[in-house]
Amino acid sequence: MNPVPSPGRAAVITGLGGWVPPRVVTNDDLAQVLDTSDEWIRSRTGIRSRHVVDPGTATAALAVEAGGLALKSAGGVDVDSVIVATTTPERLCPATAPLVASRLGLTGVAAHDVSAVCTGFLYGLADAVGQIVAGIAKRVLLIGAEAFTTIIDPADRHTAVIFGDGAGAVVLRAGEAGEHGAIGPIVLGSDGGLADLITIPAGGSQQRSTGRPAPPEEHFFRMRGREVYRHAVERVTDAARSALNRAGWAPADVGRFIPHQANARICDTVADDLGIAPERRASNIERVGNTAAASIPLLMADEAAAGSLAAGDRVLLAAFGGGATWGAATLTWPLLPAPALQ
Repeated sequence: MNPVPSPGRAAVITGLGGWVPPRVVTNDDLAQVLDTSDEWIRSRTGIRSRHVVDPGTATAALAVEAGGLALKSAGGVDVDSVIVATTTPERLCPATAPLVASRLGLTGVAAHDVSAVCTGFLYGLADAVGQIVAGIAKRVLLIGAEAFTTIIDPADRHTAVIFGDGAGAVVLRAGEAGEHGAIGPIVLGSDGGLADLITIPAGGSQQRSTGRPAPPEEHFFRMRGREVYRHAVERVTDAARSALNRAGWAPADVGRFIPHQANARICDTVADDLGIAPERRASNIERVGNTAAASIPLLMADEAAAGSLAAGDRVLLAAFGGGATWGAATLTWPLLPAPALQ
């Protein structure tokens, strides 16, 4: 593949797909094993249920399902590159994307993972746009996939009630900036000084370099919720404003706000601060929970399946995740050859 960038070249969404495992765990189910209740969970998170993988099912299986649906939505096209954004790779090494590509019959294409926790899809989107605009790839399959419940301490009510499993995917092709589905400005940021806000302490070279085995609890996901809330609202609001300014849009121009489904309070506070009306806010957290890097593309697939947007509608994406990382992006809603399937 030979890089041949050209003026006005853009990445354009041409397919969407989302998939969640069939097993549903409700708040009442969790209340049977944790010191919690449906009311406690709903009032703090907006979540009623989440989908959970069965034992033996890992991230690649979810990614393959969503990726296959996105490819079908795009008309069964071939792609030159596969990007998987995930916090829960099949292994620390190698990356999950080559495995996913192989299972989709795409052996030989470029494939790599992106690790930015809940902001992973937006970082992956920037990668995909860069490949297309540079002429490195004509079509890219970008997947956000998480088997997040596999890294959660089932006894920790502060995290066990929040996260679910699932995957969402988009197919992007080379096109022009004025087309429906074109990706606009993307704003990304990070602050490594906040690394301990959202973390899995064990499993990496930092812990292994000490020469001591890690306690079992250090292999589970940990999050300092109150601090995450404060930083998420501030950083995401700033990133979203910056993306809107670069696109030349006012908040009133946004037809749909599609944020990472971290927590209903965070999403609503950011939207309120931006001045985006409630009827223009997309959400599926009530039924799927927080699916980390999968949440934005999964919600996009939900919106497509529901027919909530018309081609050309202006859309704002935004997320905050571990690292800390954050980001926002603008796009116009695509004219899909076929509806997204779930």
